[in-house]
Order: sequence, then C-alpha cells, then structure tokens
Amino acid sequence: MSIDSVTLGGGCFWCLEAAMNQLKGVKSVISGYADGEIADPSYEQICTGTTGHAEVIQITFDSDIISLHTLLDVFFTIHDPTTLNRQGADRGSQYRSTILYHNDSQSSEAEQYIAQLNDSGKWSDPIVTELKPLDIFYEAEQYHQNYFQLNPQSGYCRAVIPPKLEKLEHEYPSFLK
Repeated sequence: MSIDSVTLGGGCFWCLEAAMNQLKGVKSVISGYADGEIADPSYEQICTGTTGHAEVIQITFDSDIISLHTLLDVFFTIHDPTTLNRQGADRGSQYRSTILYHNDSQSSEAEQYIAQLNDSGKWSDPIVTELKPLDIFYEAEQYHQNYFQLNPQSGYCRAVIPPKLEKLEHEYPSFLK
C-alpha cells in the first residue's frame, strides 16, 4: 500500500467530496479551506470571499489502486476548469479551480496534465486552474463533512450534485467502489 494525499478545489467542496468518495482507492476525503490570509477560518468568513481561501477537499488515496492521473481525470471531468472564480451559480474566489500539490512530483504531473488538456482542445477556453504548493489546510466544520451523504434531500444537493455523480458513473464505472 502506498498512501498519498492531494488537495483540490473546484467549486463547492460538497460536490467534489461526493464524487471522490465514490472512487476505489480513496481512503478519505476531508472538506476544508486552503490558501487564505487568516488562520483557522470559519465557513461564514469564507463565504464573504474576502479571506483569500478556497473551498477544497483533501484526498488521501492508495496510489497502488488509484493514480493521481485518474484523480485529475475525474477532477477535470466534474467541474469546469475554464471559469475563473465560478462553478455554476457559485461565484467568488472561494470557488476557484485549484490544485494544491503536496510534492514536486504532483506539481510536475499536474502541470503536464493541464498542458495536455489545453493542447487537446477539449475546451474552447483555456484552463484557469491554479497550480501551487499547499501551504496550510484547515478542516471545515463537522457539518460539512460527508455533506451529500448526510443531506441528500437538501435543495443544493438534489440540484447540483447528482449530474456530477451521473457523469462520474458514466465515464469511470470501473473506478467506482
């Protein structure tokens, strides 16, 4: 077993968490905040868009079962990496697309992956996903953890998350738990 971690942001962390929790080899997904200007921020502070933090998930995975490349495939499939500070109706810098790498190998792999995607023409607009080292990760409040699983009937969950999970099921069935 080879355990690794990576931190990703692509809009609301509830969406990313719900999808990544479905994948074989993913050991844990923790919703949180990263890359901001104040220590130990609250959700209410993040929502103002003034703290500099992004809503992110920290994924711990067994790289013998699922590769970083596959996680990046899923990440770039379930969010739009061409919209700056926005995913759907969620707007603000806290919803930016970001890869916060944990080591130089992840940085290199993500940089190459983004370049290949830009060259592929998959999107008509360039990818704006930021790539930078993880400085510090703050775990979000407990009520944000496993949010979709615990609140599947909430309006946001019913409207926004199921299309992402359907896309995941359609494009990555062999990777699902």
